[in-house]
Formats: sequence, structure tokens, C-alpha cells
Amino acid sequence: MKNDERRYWLDEPRNVRKIVYALFALCAGLIAADLFVHHHGHFPFEQWFGFFGFYGFFSCVGLVLAAKGLRALLKRSEDYYSRDSLDAWGRSTGWGVESDPGSSEEDDRFEAEEPEAEQAGEEGLHA
Repeated sequence: MKNDERRYWLDEPRNVRKIVYALFALCAGLIAADLFVHHHGHFPFEQWFGFFGFYGFFSCVGLVLAAKGLRALLKRSEDYYSRDSLDAWGRSTGWGVESDPGSSEEDDRFEAEEPEAEQAGEEGLHA
């Protein structure tokens, strides 16, 4: 580190260890407190020692695993946003291309159709 960079409290590994040990102590204290609390569960398994802690932990692990599965299902290729793509009318959007998007014949054809669509919409309003 440079001398002019400011150091923060969590930059020291010993301070991070203090937080981790404090969290472990807090978890152990909460588990110990579960011995002295009478639970009024709706189901018999809700009265087991540490049920809600284990349920929360395994639910969180299940969510992480489900998210990894969804990532494999939904992920896109690395060049997904940089490659050429088509808009709703089948025209090239020109992403990553140096050419003028208004110069193709396909774009001219679509521009010629737009006024007709507008006229039909105006006639429908006056009818």
C-alpha cells in the first residue's frame, strides 16, 4: 500500500477474525438459548432442538443451489450484447457494425410502410 492511502478498520486481518469469532459466539449463544425456550409448534418436528436454525441454513443452501441451476439454464454467451441482432421487424440493429443502418434497402421498405399504417390508424379514429 502507498503511504497516502487510508487504512480502514477491516483492512486488518485480525479485526476480520474478531468479527468472525463474534458471529460464531453469537450463533453458539442462540443455539444454547434454544435449550431454555419452550416452543409451541404446530407440528412435532418444530419442537426439535435447533430445528429453525437448521431449517434456515438448509433453506439458504437450497436457494443457492437453485440459483446455480437457473444460471446454467438462463446464461448467455459472452458476446450476447456485442453481436449483431435483429429488431422486431427483422432489421439489423447495427450493434458492433460500422455501417449506416439507414442505408439498406430493407430499412427503406419498412419506412415506406409506416405512413400507410398511420393513415389506417387515423381513419379508424374518425369512423
